[in-house]
Formats: sequence, C-alpha cells, structure tokens
Amino acid sequence: MEPLLLQDMRRIFLATLLLAGLSGYAQDYLPSATRITQTVNYLASDRLKGRGTGEKGGEKAARYVKQQFAKIGLVPGNHDMWFQDFTFDRGKHTGLKSRNVIGYLDNGAAYTIVIGAHYDHLGRGGLFDGKYPVGQIHNGADDNASGVAGLLELARYYTENSERENFNFMFIAFGGEELGLQGSKYYVKHPVDSLANIHFMLNMDMIGRYNPERGVGIGGYGTAEEWPAIFKGVTGDVKFFTDAAGKGGSDHHSFYMAGVPVLFLHTGGHDDYHKPTDDVPKLEAVAEAGILRIAIELINRAMGYQKLNYAEVK
Repeated sequence: MEPLLLQDMRRIFLATLLLAGLSGYAQDYLPSATRITQTVNYLASDRLKGRGTGEKGGEKAARYVKQQFAKIGLVPGNHDMWFQDFTFDRGKHTGLKSRNVIGYLDNGAAYTIVIGAHYDHLGRGGLFDGKYPVGQIHNGADDNASGVAGLLELARYYTENSERENFNFMFIAFGGEELGLQGSKYYVKHPVDSLANIHFMLNMDMIGRYNPERGVGIGGYGTAEEWPAIFKGVTGDVKFFTDAAGKGGSDHHSFYMAGVPVLFLHTGGHDDYHKPTDDVPKLEAVAEAGILRIAIELINRAMGYQKLNYAEVK
C-alpha cells in the first residue's frame, strides 16, 4: 500500500493528465496544421495525377471530399445528393464532365453562409492546348489542395464546435475552376437555394504558401457595406491586408457577379504556380491554420449582422 501523500500526488497527476486530454479533445475542431498537411498530402499525391477535370484523379478528389464531408457530419447539400454534376464546353473541348461537391450544415436559419474552394487542378495538361507540359503531373499542392484543406477545416469547426450558429452553412468544393470557373458559374445558375438567401460567400484559393513579408490577401473588402466595420480590430498570428475587388480569377467572382457579397483568401503567386513543382514540401501548414483562424473570426463577426448588404465595387 502506498503512503497517503504518494497516493494523493498520483491522483493529482492522473487528474491533470485526464483534464489535459479532455481539453485537447475539446479543442480538436480548431484548424490543425497536421490535418491540413494530411489533406494536401492526399490530394496532391501522384496517385491523383493532378486532379484533372474529366480524369480519374479529379473524380477521386471529388469522392474524397464527399467522404470527408460525411465523416465531419455534414449532410448532402444538393437536394439529398452530395454531387452537382454538370457538363461544359471549352474551345475545341466539348461535353466535358465535372461536378461540385456540396455539404450542408442546417441550423434552421433564414440565411446561409457559403464557403468554397475548387478541388480540380491541371491534371497532366491535356485540356490546355499546350499551355502547360502535357504528360507531366501537376499536383497543385497550393493550387488548390490547400484551399480544400481549409474548406474541410472550416466545415469541421462549425460542425463540431458545440454552437448552434444563427446561420446555415453550405460548403462547396467546385470542379472545373481551372477551365474557366465552370463549377461556380454552374452553381450560381442552378443554386440549391435562392442566391438572395446567401449572407456572403467566402472562397479559398491558394492559401498554402504564406509569405510573412506580404501577408495573406483578403479580397472582397468592398463588396458589402458592413465589411469595414467587421474587419475593424481583427488581428491574428499571420499578417493580412485587404483588397476591395469582388472580381477575380477564382470562384468568388461568379458569386460577386450574381450580387452576393464575397471574401477571397489568397497567399499570392509564386514561381511554382501552374507548374509540376507545386508540391507538398513547400506547404506552410502552420501559417495556413493561422489564416483559417482569421477567417473564423471574420465569419463569426459577420454573423452579428442579420444579412450583409451587397455593394458594387467601382
């Protein structure tokens, strides 16, 4: 039998371990650099061969996102279906098939926040008419496996944080972005719910190559009357700057043109953009987790308003 003092010390030690474990478990919904890396490792692996539209790798990526949405606890967001299939033409390439992946968090609210990122990349370059090296795998770790990782982290946060927010959430992984924003263009023409019921749309495209001298750019600052007030006093572990524009070369553009306020997170261009060298070892996962924490603060602040008022950027 142990002396009483030793027993007490052991009980205190075990209780401390238990509380630490419970605390760690309770915070598991916060953005995680480890999970971000795991997601990017899969999506940007050679086995997916660059996630090309109409290629098996792109189809695998869409199924992966669907599986992760279901695992997190979302429900199918397209009238009880996970996928929103569509076809499109691009130049001499006709009848191309792709799909959006849509997960939904129903909080019984009147309005919905849309959070998006495109999952496709260049594949092996075959649909780009020689613009990129044909036959070489373009893994697209930053563009845009990093954005999909962010999409999944935000889905986890709002599903598992034990809060019932006063907005619904729709999480969309867009297909066909690299071929002309095809997935988001299709969605705004065939929305699951009226576009008038969208509070705002947040888009993440290339958020994995943080440069501390530049910071992360947050576009769309001018697309809602309320954004300046929402941004006031926001700080984080990473540096950021704002840009008024709602237009741009990613999927938020489609929503802005349809009259929806937007935000766009982007860590900027780099020498590996649209090259086979955009690979996982260059990912800045810890910084990406910091970017997502800023996104969460902005989303939470925006939920303090009943509905954002769209503003056209001059």
